[in-house]
Amino acid sequence: MDIKRSGSQPSGKGSADWFTGTVRIDPLITAPDPARVAGASVTFEPGARTAWHTHPLGQTLIVTSGLGWVQRDGSPVEEIRPGDVIWFEPGEKHWHGATPTNAMTHIAIQERLDGKAVDWLEKVSDEQYRRD
Repeated sequence: MDIKRSGSQPSGKGSADWFTGTVRIDPLITAPDPARVAGASVTFEPGARTAWHTHPLGQTLIVTSGLGWVQRDGSPVEEIRPGDVIWFEPGEKHWHGATPTNAMTHIAIQERLDGKAVDWLEKVSDEQYRRD
């Protein structure tokens, strides 16, 4: 058994390579091999968002506060609120983040395949972000 005490894992800043705007990442789960699950609480300030990306084994988001947007490639932007649970299929190109006027926090859960949980792609342009 391993207990991670609240405050024992430092918060991190979302990399400018993968995020637009101010993003804080609080680690929650990094299971040791052979388990593959990883998870974090991610807070997006207004206007902040991920780049387009995929997950080899899919991803679950659980919105815990605020107001956000998600979009899968080829579909319209959808609003997400606290209590919403979003599933992205393996390989499904998507992005997620806050709305322009509200912050949003979600728990992101995904599994690693051969040590990799995400494939980062191009950034979401301001034009793509603003279309809804």
